[in-house]
Amino acid sequence: MKAYRWPLLALSCLFLIDAHSMDRRGRLGAGFSNQMKNNIPSVSFKLQKSKSFAFGGVFGINTDASSGGTAGGLKLYRNIFDEPQLNFYASSLIGFLAQKRSSGDQSGFQVDLTMGSEFSFAGLSSLGFSVEFGVSLNKVDEFVVETVGENFIVAGAHFYL
Repeated sequence: MKAYRWPLLALSCLFLIDAHSMDRRGRLGAGFSNQMKNNIPSVSFKLQKSKSFAFGGVFGINTDASSGGTAGGLKLYRNIFDEPQLNFYASSLIGFLAQKRSSGDQSGFQVDLTMGSEFSFAGLSSLGFSVEFGVSLNKVDEFVVETVGENFIVAGAHFYL
């Protein structure tokens, strides 16, 4: 076979591979997230309603009298594009924060606007890991605007039923 035919053969093999993105429509993902700004680890859920949209929520509680609190929020996801083991999305989170302190209880809010990616390993499509980046507007003590860059341990992991 002539030398110029090898690259053409390799390129044509790439197009013969059947590659589809993960279809999680109608599947409920349950897991964890630590995205709330009062540092309360939270349980998380995500439900893929269509190929483009998903919604989710987070809820966490800590009953420690000096440093406990609660956190809860709703999250909306909009898929931008899919790959075989990865979804790239934009998301928004609206949440409520409460923090116990020795000086008294305080409450506030959190609004996040992020972009992120949820990925799975080949052969383990029921387990999704998320990473996100963007901006957070939050208030407990004072109003703060900050950038967000969260790895899969903070942003979340979901097991899809």
